[in-house]
Amino acid sequence: MKGNTRNEMSNLTFQSEFLLLEFSEVWELQFLQFLAFLILYLATVTGNLLIIAAIALDDHLHTPMCFFLMNLATLDIASVSVIIPKSIANSITHSRSISYSGCVAQVFLYFLFASTDFAILTIMARDRYVAICNPLQYETIMHKGACIQMAGSAWIICFLYSAMHTGCTFSMNFCSNVVNQFFCEIPSLLIISCSDLYLVEVGLLVFACSLSLGCFIFIIVTYVQIFTAVLRIPSVHGQKKALSTCIPHLTVVFLFESTAVLAYTRSPTKSSSVQDLVIAIIYSMVPPIMNPVIYSMRNKNIQVALWKLLGRST
Repeated sequence: MKGNTRNEMSNLTFQSEFLLLEFSEVWELQFLQFLAFLILYLATVTGNLLIIAAIALDDHLHTPMCFFLMNLATLDIASVSVIIPKSIANSITHSRSISYSGCVAQVFLYFLFASTDFAILTIMARDRYVAICNPLQYETIMHKGACIQMAGSAWIICFLYSAMHTGCTFSMNFCSNVVNQFFCEIPSLLIISCSDLYLVEVGLLVFACSLSLGCFIFIIVTYVQIFTAVLRIPSVHGQKKALSTCIPHLTVVFLFESTAVLAYTRSPTKSSSVQDLVIAIIYSMVPPIMNPVIYSMRNKNIQVALWKLLGRST
């Protein structure tokens, strides 16, 4: 009897769909969730598209920093597009289901875009360091080919790493098809695993967190050197100009890292909780929607480009 039960549980691995978290059974609340997610999604896409268009159409913004910022905006649009439209569609169709292949795609693509996002942020710290601490060699070090090579390397490494995580996650057997989250995320899938392979994926997540911590420490050390160099600039105007390109990037790094730590250091539970849901919304939606706001508010060149794009004069 126990053997049959175990076989039935193992067979759940080959199920055709997973059931995602339902925000509420009340239609009015479902509609409210649909409306809130739709507004947040459109705001995120619009804001990041404006950043991309402003940089692409303004010759003054064809710099290495803005090249990486375009990558960042593209990644932000991609990351929310992987998870939010499905949740919106489910809320208006009274559905909780996502296909097995759809769940695999969400895990792979979201991990790819999120990890590449942080890799680009790390590269941007290096760019600021060279620009401020070694300005005479900036064009030699951060030339177009080098920028493309660094961005391409980040995409390729994160692609391979995401494929490894996804393959490990879905090689496990699942005891249930109920994912207590509004999208397929690795911690929530580990909770419903009934396979010893989950320990391997836990190890990979720990390794990923260690890499992220290493990148974060690198960024902090880099900015300590940058701020030391800025303090040596004789003019107050020069200091403000240098800081105007650093503060937005540092703010985005802290926003991204703090929300990621909040999400992946918590202990996921088998039953859904408001806390888990709120944390998932914060780390998946807040950085992408705030990044264009932070950069447009703190960077005067981008502000000017945005006003020109909107057909207004500053």
